[in-house]
Amino acid sequence: MRDDVTDNSSPPLAKVPEVTLLFWIIKIASTTLGETGGDAVSMSMDLGYLVGTAIFAAIFLVAVSFQIRAKAFHPFIYWPTIIATTMVGTTLADFADRSLGIGYTGGSSLLFGLLMACLFLWHRTLGSVSVASVSTPKAEMFYWLTILFSQTLGTALGDWTADTGDLGYEGAALIFGGLLAVIAALYYLTSLSRTALFWAAFILTRPLGAVVGDFLDKPVENGGLELSRYTASGALIVFIIACLLIFRQRAARQAH
Repeated sequence: MRDDVTDNSSPPLAKVPEVTLLFWIIKIASTTLGETGGDAVSMSMDLGYLVGTAIFAAIFLVAVSFQIRAKAFHPFIYWPTIIATTMVGTTLADFADRSLGIGYTGGSSLLFGLLMACLFLWHRTLGSVSVASVSTPKAEMFYWLTILFSQTLGTALGDWTADTGDLGYEGAALIFGGLLAVIAALYYLTSLSRTALFWAAFILTRPLGAVVGDFLDKPVENGGLELSRYTASGALIVFIIACLLIFRQRAARQAH
């Protein structure tokens, strides 16, 4: 029989979702949407990478302000913020790689350094980079900055693997999907740091979504399906909303 009495001994809730299979499904869909949506604005609308970055950065700042000001986790605030980071990441990485001319290798190296620096400063400042510790404005600012860098890095990594690595979109998707499977195996079969495995998986879902998004909307002669970016983005939005409405997503418990 269910006990409805509140357990005051339970740890308080964080302002991020519990990490479950649903979390990863929505995360991959969101990163794929970031690629198709970012390309739709910067390329299909012909606004360019810099203007696209400015638009999505403004959306991200508004979304993250709502997220930080919220008193508790709410999926319809959290996931639009995640999607905004993926779109900023798409246009920002493309701007760095292509418009600035530093290439996929240079862009990936720069962004990896920024991501590691952010995680280092977060840990030095608050003592933990676990998502279960994300319950204060300072922790949230580090959390969202880390996510922004990871999403941007993921775009560059996806492009580098598919193009510079000459694996194509399908080959790159298999590589990143395989790496995620390895991380899942390490999670269930070893006692490695759950925090380290989480961030490794979180980072790798972005290039997976990037190459899947490119596969959907790039020309057939370039190895894609040449679907409309607007159609692909719309379908992904409907899928994400359906997941949020059909399945209940709980907040993570704060670490003791």
